[in-house]
Amino acid sequence: MTQQSAFEYLSHGQIPFFRLPIAPAAAGIPHGTGAVLLGVPYDGGTTYRPGARLAPFEVRRVSALLQGYHPSHRISVFDRLGAVDGGNVVFPPFDAAAVRSRVEGAVGTVVASGAVPFVVGGDHSLALPALRAVAWHGPVAVVHVDAHLDTSGPETWGEPFHHGTPFRHALEEGLIATGQLHQVGVRGPWASARDAEPGAAHGARVHTMEDVAERGIAAIAAEIRHAVGNRPVYLSFDVDAVDPAFAPGTGTPIPGGLTSREALQLVRDLAGVALVGMDVVEVCPPLDHADLTSHLAAHLLFEGLALVALAVPGATCGGEVMGSP
Repeated sequence: MTQQSAFEYLSHGQIPFFRLPIAPAAAGIPHGTGAVLLGVPYDGGTTYRPGARLAPFEVRRVSALLQGYHPSHRISVFDRLGAVDGGNVVFPPFDAAAVRSRVEGAVGTVVASGAVPFVVGGDHSLALPALRAVAWHGPVAVVHVDAHLDTSGPETWGEPFHHGTPFRHALEEGLIATGQLHQVGVRGPWASARDAEPGAAHGARVHTMEDVAERGIAAIAAEIRHAVGNRPVYLSFDVDAVDPAFAPGTGTPIPGGLTSREALQLVRDLAGVALVGMDVVEVCPPLDHADLTSHLAAHLLFEGLALVALAVPGATCGGEVMGSP
């Protein structure tokens, strides 16, 4: 279950993530699979400009460019990991509750197989059902990279489930361990000073863009790595965390965000954490330019896949053996 060669990929004309084998999750996860990428073409939870439902197709398309060797970690990610494209989650698109149920079920199938799910949205409301499936064994640590806190309630839009609410529900449902919500990239105006209260009540740590500018992304990644320790970690990456100069294809752009380099470094510097799931959401291809945001999303996914590959016994990171006692 490694990458198809360039000629093999070109000959059949299909577009799987990273030129990986296609193994629809609904048909069962092949034995030995280490990671499954799932597309979720849904943006019914957006509150500004829609279009993120088109992201799985576009991210698949541009991900064919990526090769499988990670020069910083010094591993062949796909050779070691056994990753597959699990297809798209299928649901009635006008029934938000059904969407959540189907996403939770698909991610749960991946988790039950022993593989790590990578969810490619779609909007950020998908993080909640993914977390429900990942946290079935108990609360997890969450690294949430985003311009927004996403702990809103129904007071603004009259709806409790949308892309601004997933982490409020996750905290209230006990999916996130106390003190283990780590939010990076937060910036821009809030509705009021109370916006941070839901997270603060659970000990969330907010790393604003001012913190990033003052301390540097490497120091923040090191702090998060130390804080999560050996806990299982779910990484939720909203591309609007990245400055729209680098990632224009998103429905809720906020100036002053991470650079592409900082975003990739943040994920790369989490090497050693026990990653049990990841999502990359809010890529909006109709608003993108020259596929910049789709390319960034593909590279973020590759960095996340590399984290899982590093946990395979015998993997090396800069010459250090990972995953050994």
